[in-house]
Amino acid sequence: MKLYSKEKMSMMEIAKRHVCSIHKIQYWMKRYSISARSMSDAAYTKHHPKGDPFTFRKPENNEERFLYGLGIGLYWGEGNKACKTAVRLGNTDPKLLKIFMKFLMTFFSIPRKDFHFGLQIFTDIDPEEALQYWMKTLHISRDQFYKPTVTISGSIGTYRKKSRHGVLTVYYNNVKVRNLLVSLMPL
Repeated sequence: MKLYSKEKMSMMEIAKRHVCSIHKIQYWMKRYSISARSMSDAAYTKHHPKGDPFTFRKPENNEERFLYGLGIGLYWGEGNKACKTAVRLGNTDPKLLKIFMKFLMTFFSIPRKDFHFGLQIFTDIDPEEALQYWMKTLHISRDQFYKPTVTISGSIGTYRKKSRHGVLTVYYNNVKVRNLLVSLMPL
């Protein structure tokens, strides 16, 4: 129980430590009513052995309540709730993205360096120029970007006025933050 529940070792790790089969570990866990973690919980524990990489807190004053409301509203309106494993929000407006990132940094203690970004651009947008724009505007580094997605431009469209630098998606890959954020939205 200590190794599995408190130290978060896997059944396989416990079996190796005690030089026995995993089936013997499963037998004793069942015998002593120790519930096995789900596959997703086991994977989460393996990737975060020291516990959650975030700390959630509620707003403490009116200024924070305003930011909190904006953040929840932005995710509710613009976020990708279909993604079950990460927080994702995409937009062309850097001010909107800055507010959302500030919301996550303030209330979930997520460091700026832990965000990842996806850039979607059209073929008539220079990828390097777009990357430089977003890096400078949001104070982020190149290594935080996934490979840009380039879509073929069909015709001259109105998107150019809104999307000179493409659509940027902010990612924070953590299922617990995603689920907590969804639970905070009004139903």
